[in-house]
Amino acid sequence: MPIVALIGQTNAGKSTLLNRFARKNLAITAREAGTTRDNVFAKIDNSFLLVDTAGLLDPRDDFEASIQDQISDAISSAHLILVVLDSTKYPNQKDLTIARNALKSKKPVFLILNKTDLGDALPNSEFRKFGIKEDHIFRVSATTGQSILDLKSAITSTLNLSRQKPSTEKSPLKISLIGRPNVGKSSLFNTLGKKQQAIVSSRQGTTRDINRLELKYKGQPLEILDTAGLRKPGRREVGIEKFSALRTLSAIEESDVCALLIDGTEPHAKLDQALAGEIIKAGKGIILVITKSDLINKTASDNLDNSATEFITLEPSITEQHDSATESARTKTPTDEILDRLERDFNFLPFAPVLITSSETGKNVTKLFELAFTINESRHHEIPTADLNRILQDSIHRHPPAGLKNTHPKPKYIVQTDTCPPWFVIHGHDLGLLHWSYKRYLERKIREFYPYIGTPIFFSFRSDS
Repeated sequence: MPIVALIGQTNAGKSTLLNRFARKNLAITAREAGTTRDNVFAKIDNSFLLVDTAGLLDPRDDFEASIQDQISDAISSAHLILVVLDSTKYPNQKDLTIARNALKSKKPVFLILNKTDLGDALPNSEFRKFGIKEDHIFRVSATTGQSILDLKSAITSTLNLSRQKPSTEKSPLKISLIGRPNVGKSSLFNTLGKKQQAIVSSRQGTTRDINRLELKYKGQPLEILDTAGLRKPGRREVGIEKFSALRTLSAIEESDVCALLIDGTEPHAKLDQALAGEIIKAGKGIILVITKSDLINKTASDNLDNSATEFITLEPSITEQHDSATESARTKTPTDEILDRLERDFNFLPFAPVLITSSETGKNVTKLFELAFTINESRHHEIPTADLNRILQDSIHRHPPAGLKNTHPKPKYIVQTDTCPPWFVIHGHDLGLLHWSYKRYLERKIREFYPYIGTPIFFSFRSDS
């Protein structure tokens, strides 16, 4: 698919232009300069890929230089370059340098004069010094949509594209990488894609937009979403970081499976539990991914490397078996201690698989794909009504629900009404008296029949008159 790159100085309106083309907010837009830090992609009309780059600045340090390298890569890989300028400002030497670098690439170059809806927009004559053909200069407004269709038509014509019919390919399984800042989301994202697409830095908060990567694993389409790290609400900066937090929460809603990354070198914080709660509340699949294992346990002798499909869950019975088999034989490794902490602090996620990974060594990285497909299968699983009612009646027979002195809840029958997430409705009398612990008991009994790996399940209780 042809690539069209948006380049220009900071705050010229590149992100707003990408959002206008895509008809949705893919890139964060704000009055602050330098909002975009990563290359943000959008597939336009299934015809070309539009890439929004960070604004060009003089590289002041290694971090800024890595941003400029990404912009250079976008230019070199593009089939068409859009140089975006703020038409309300007189062009300066930086603008000329940007245009000359684009023209040196020998690719078609369009000059996009943005914000022409404003009264102080300058005429085309002020921009002829760039050496770009008159018919390749477009006056647009990304905010209002003025002349966007004309620009899109010119792009299509220049690239000799015809609008393609919507793809009939299977929708990709969407996996989002969620976690606190600096837990290794971008490193894992880059390792999964086997190329540098997100900026990796020890500096916190370098990812602000959602980075997307489409790939296939064993013939199955996947889309990986790398999100901004979330800090505690009280510590989020006003402005961009607030937008990033909202974008991360929207990524959770968009995804099928969320990988919650937890730094193995640091004790996890309450924010990790809060993020897990957001994922469960959204009804999404969840994987607990311990990162940086190469730094915590170089001599681990656990069973996490045995096969491509093995994993550990926080189910107490499994963990107890793991502890009893190992505690007498050897001293607990750092990995064992991490699992103990997870079991204690994430006891509300006994169904969540735990994957210990290292982006540096590649350990267990592709197992994330295996688990995601397993979880996606669980999310779509339907249990026959007859089996469900056998489970319910057996559960009641083994452990009748408690109630008040003269009134007891009486569950009668159960049906599954939905998948993704699985949803069960229990009918009966006085079900409002059911204690929350009994509801947990019923969930455990259903999971004994079908484990629903990494999948939250929900219940509704309807008291029939």
